Amino acid sequence: MKLLIHIDGGSRGNPGPAAAGVVVVDQASGALIHEAGYFLGTATNNVAEYRGLLQALDIAGRSGAEQITVHTDSQLMVRQINGQYKVKSAKLRPLVAQAQRQFTGFER
Repeated sequence: MKLLIHIDGGSRGNPGPAAAGVVVVDQASGALIHEAGYFLGTATNNVAEYRGLLQALDIAGRSGAEQITVHTDSQLMVRQINGQYKVKSAKLRPLVAQAQRQFTGFER
């Protein structure tokens, strides 16, 4: 199964009250698999983005996805996950490591 994932996260203030949104769609049928928003408490924008990604990867894994495509507006997150940027923030390091581990569960 191929899934299309849309994620976004943000906070009011940085840090401040934060939330993430996740939409997961089956690419073949267009069927909605998951759509939700998550209140995260107090966090930074970047932590909220990663929390949305981790939530989406968990859902994709439980759905039996073999391939995923992730859409996000976070250039920082994309470049950190792809190894183009170093992860300087101590708060982000465990989130990046967890996301990279979860990505290995998919063929592509």
